[in-house]
Amino acid sequence: MTYTNYGPSRTREFKVFLGRLLERRGAWFGLAALAFFLLLAAAPDLIVGPLETAVTADGDFLAPPDRHHIFGTDEIGRDVLNLVVHGSRISLTIALVATIISLLVGTAVGISAGYYGGRIETWLMRMTDFFFIVPPFVLALVIAPVFVEVLGRGRDILGFRSSLFVTVLVIGLTSWSFVARIIRSQTLSLKERTFIDRARVVGSGDSNIMIRHLLPNLVPQIAANGALVVANAIYIETSLSFLGLGDPLQPSWGTLLSLGQRAGAASAGAWWYLGAPGACVLVVSLGFVLLGNALDDTFNPRRRVIP
Repeated sequence: MTYTNYGPSRTREFKVFLGRLLERRGAWFGLAALAFFLLLAAAPDLIVGPLETAVTADGDFLAPPDRHHIFGTDEIGRDVLNLVVHGSRISLTIALVATIISLLVGTAVGISAGYYGGRIETWLMRMTDFFFIVPPFVLALVIAPVFVEVLGRGRDILGFRSSLFVTVLVIGLTSWSFVARIIRSQTLSLKERTFIDRARVVGSGDSNIMIRHLLPNLVPQIAANGALVVANAIYIETSLSFLGLGDPLQPSWGTLLSLGQRAGAASAGAWWYLGAPGACVLVVSLGFVLLGNALDDTFNPRRRVIP
């Protein structure tokens, strides 16, 4: 039996929550950006056709935007719009899967540390402090090449090429620390509530209490911080790909920026080559940040009065 109070009607609570969320302009921008880029990522072939290669390219060298190539072409004549739309699938897939890993690890560490306390909490939080102090990008930059060599290049792992799988794994395993700290602080408060005492009285075990009683009450914090983790994951993925750790056969936005830099797009005045993927990274990251802030405002009773 769960003593968590969800109110008289979950449907009504959801409508109230959605209404409060949509009162914030940041939520509108974040949801619109998310919906737009998810559409691009879901059906790039329907929007711009198959991914162009050196064989299928029909443009000139770094040709500026025109009616045939809205975002211009790259150094081998490929349509930049085609590359950017296909890159959205890679970038968003990596960011979303890495975020899921980060939330799972951070939630597990935070709820365990907050619930058990004592030596378990001390050990888990010292480990969290290490990942919190060391910048995730620096840590990812150090361990990513090691993982690539261990797993091998060009292999398929769980549907990802090995280089992309390593990027997902590295981002997920280096970006969970602040989630763990937030979940721990919330768990420390929740475990003193009456419904947790009642659960103990009726004989619920520790795992049952954490999963069925504490975890549902932590969902708002997980959701709000999840949007911020996605933005951070996009930044790290873009940085790693820009430094050459991406897969040129499956170009993400960061890979396109790297290819543009190597082709001398900046010195050649080909602003469209760097501007298009750069703008996508900026808009998506900003959208997720604004959505995360809006979710935090909505879930936080002290901030609900702020429109």
